[in-house]
Amino acid sequence: MIGFSIAAPVGPIGVLCIRRTLSDGRAYGLVSGLGAAAADAVYGCIAGFGLTFVSNLLIEQQRWLRLGGGIFLCYLGIRTFLSRPHSQEAVTGGNGPFSAFASTFFLTLTNPITIISFAAIFTGLGIVSAQGDYFSAGILVAGVFLGSGLWWFILSGTVSFFRTQFNSDKMGWINRLAGIIIAGFGLLALFNTI
Repeated sequence: MIGFSIAAPVGPIGVLCIRRTLSDGRAYGLVSGLGAAAADAVYGCIAGFGLTFVSNLLIEQQRWLRLGGGIFLCYLGIRTFLSRPHSQEAVTGGNGPFSAFASTFFLTLTNPITIISFAAIFTGLGIVSAQGDYFSAGILVAGVFLGSGLWWFILSGTVSFFRTQFNSDKMGWINRLAGIIIAGFGLLALFNTI
């Protein structure tokens, strides 16, 4: 439930996943979401295993992480805005599933506030123990990944169901709208670094 609830709010990763599902198919949307789920698991690992050195370092460097993430979001937003819609029958490879996974993994990792969310949730629920129970922490991290992955599976599946309703003109509008939203999140991240 923790992984699901942290992944569920629709932000730039959700918009990107929706757009990739509509443009490239359910598999690309799901792989994009799994990149975010893997990053959630990394942050869950840091919070669950009590790696305070790493979490403190990420929090101290959040300005640079946000700067990098903001620039990358602006790039993705512009690229999405300018991209031409693919025909529904065409198999679109883009840069491949690894690129789809890696880009969302990177973008999710550039938001160190996620570590604070995990730490707050784990501490508030009394999940993190001082005894160093690594097995329980490992189960918790696996649960975070599975919960987050479940959200991306549901989102990409739902969006994929409506994919046939979008022709080339509608996809052009979706690309432009998604590009503006993604670039807007990037500009917001850059603004927050000031």
